[in-house]
Amino acid sequence: MKIVELDRETLGYDIDTSVLKTIGSFEEHEAADLETTREYIKDADVIIFNKTKMNEELLKDAPNVKLLAITATGFDNIDLEYCKSRGIAAANVKAYSTPAVAQHTFAMALFILEKISYYDEYVKSGKYSSQSGFCNFDEKYNELSGKTWGIIGMGNIGRSVAKIAEAFGCKVIFYSASGNSTCTDYERVDLDTLLKESDVLSIHCPLSDRTRNLINRDTLKLMKKSAILINVARGPVVNDADLAEALNNGTIAGAGLDVLGVEPMEKDNPLGLIKDSRKLLITPHMAWASVESRQRCFDEVLLNIKAFIEGRERNRLV
Repeated sequence: MKIVELDRETLGYDIDTSVLKTIGSFEEHEAADLETTREYIKDADVIIFNKTKMNEELLKDAPNVKLLAITATGFDNIDLEYCKSRGIAAANVKAYSTPAVAQHTFAMALFILEKISYYDEYVKSGKYSSQSGFCNFDEKYNELSGKTWGIIGMGNIGRSVAKIAEAFGCKVIFYSASGNSTCTDYERVDLDTLLKESDVLSIHCPLSDRTRNLINRDTLKLMKKSAILINVARGPVVNDADLAEALNNGTIAGAGLDVLGVEPMEKDNPLGLIKDSRKLLITPHMAWASVESRQRCFDEVLLNIKAFIEGRERNRLV
């Protein structure tokens, strides 16, 4: 059996994948253009990947492919219908990044809420050493306790965030983007109510036709001027240009983004012009990527491959 891993850098080179050599022949490659990628996979039985689009255009000249093993939960880059027509199995990994993403959600929210960037710069600039008093609170901030934390998407990550928000003393409300949530632990509300009542609004839903551009100029106007928006889900859920406008106009107080509409960030993205970290914090799609999370991801992929070889279904999409 030949196993080919694409997009190797997305897993990180500190994660040891050599155990795959005990299963069969194993190759690993970086992302490449279409023709080069076709060459990589032309005789592969198993393809491990993350961002590469698995569709007929790529797979048509790879007759041996039996399993697509994605190193992610989302699978919108797999043409499942084509896989069905070819008898190609596909499997994803679930819940591996929940602790990391929940942690990053609060790191971002607290960074913005408490104006950490301002106070860090205040001390390091020498201003603190030059003042007469022992403390400084020029930039005012509020407690999370007693505030309303709104969540879009009450899956594994959403639930984890909800528990932490409760520990901070927040009231938790949520909106089910799919309409299929079975969660009864927290108050479910419609989108308008969520937007109007949330002091912090964090996004944890998949990207779909229902959620694409969900947060836009009109929906941002429904939020409190003091509200903070956190997106650690998928970039296109939020309209980047509309958010930039809202931050510049004071429609909302701040935002923390780990994802953007196009990644890597385009040079002309208007969010890139906002340099005030009290208002906007952007990280490069790394909320999921703790060492522990990436190791769990690989371990799950390995188990998916072993299950397939043994004729068992595990995390199968098709």
